[in-house]
Amino acid sequence: MQHTYSPVISSTGLFTPEESISNEELVESFNTYVANFNQDHAEAIAAGDVEALATSSVEFIEKASGIKARHVMAKAPILDTAIMEPRWEERSNDEISVLAEIGVKAAEQALARAGRDVKDVDAVLCAASNMQRPYPAMAIEIQQALGIDGFGFDMNVACSSATFGIQTAADYVRAGNAKSVLVVSPEITSGHLNWRDRDSHFIFGDVATAVLVEDASMAPAKHWNILGTKLKTVFSNNIRNNFGYLNKATPETVDAADKLFIQEGRKVFKEVVPMVAQMIIDEAERLEIDPTGLRRLWLHQANAGMNRLIAQKVLGHEANADESPTVLDTYGNTSSAGSIIAFHLNHDDLAAGDTGLICSFGAGYSAGTVFVRAVG
Repeated sequence: MQHTYSPVISSTGLFTPEESISNEELVESFNTYVANFNQDHAEAIAAGDVEALATSSVEFIEKASGIKARHVMAKAPILDTAIMEPRWEERSNDEISVLAEIGVKAAEQALARAGRDVKDVDAVLCAASNMQRPYPAMAIEIQQALGIDGFGFDMNVACSSATFGIQTAADYVRAGNAKSVLVVSPEITSGHLNWRDRDSHFIFGDVATAVLVEDASMAPAKHWNILGTKLKTVFSNNIRNNFGYLNKATPETVDAADKLFIQEGRKVFKEVVPMVAQMIIDEAERLEIDPTGLRRLWLHQANAGMNRLIAQKVLGHEANADESPTVLDTYGNTSSAGSIIAFHLNHDDLAAGDTGLICSFGAGYSAGTVFVRAVG
């Protein structure tokens, strides 16, 4: 009898940087920068040639996003008003890269939690929004560091990279092309954030997550059946980053603001919330799942208001912290890793048979849903 492959989530892993920046620290640094800028450009501002910068506040940040702190790989240079970017020594080509290093740490935790030996893993997908380099692939570097004999490749779908990676891994399992796949999402988003922009300087944080997707036949006793996945993309310029190797073709704009993260936040909110909510409801219907009966939603951690509205549309009532847990208050927006952090930190208490949803959404626009059910 031919074996029928069934993909599950066997385990997850999480690497959290030691350093964290509170809103109070961030605002103090930002407002110092603003004061210095306005003083240095006082004459031009008075003449109307330069626009004065506005200060930020803890209240503004928390009302706009729900974020209270964020972990980062390099705190001191980000808060230094003369730098306001991450800084560290460049590593040689013989050393493991920073992105691969934190990805390996998350992956090792996921493997340990599943009791999985690396010899049983077939593939590594590095699914993240910002790769350290175009090639060789970060996934292959992570694969080598872990000692996995198989294949790997990078994939970038911005904030939805992890859920797109999970569906890709699940498809490999369903097709019998792999029995065990690591989806690793290292996100050093502090590197693409404009820390001098009042509307976005508070958004992002650094982290790395890993998800082990396997065939049910080799999964540990406690795992999560993947009931179904759905991916969706709709082109939008409302979240954009124009950084790339072709920037050198126009050197006069190589340091322009659009070479970092930029967004039209209000438009994103207005357009993404209904798109994602309807996508979840439609996919639940296809899978014959009552969305109002979902035990827990692990949503993308970008904005507390977006999550509140999406959860309300899906569940039919305003979700409490148990139904839709939040981690962005301490982690900030970690792009593709956000929904995985929420799942990693908030799933052990669910009982066998409980059904939940991992959901991401962001630049592209892109959105991904992964419906899961607890086993064991």
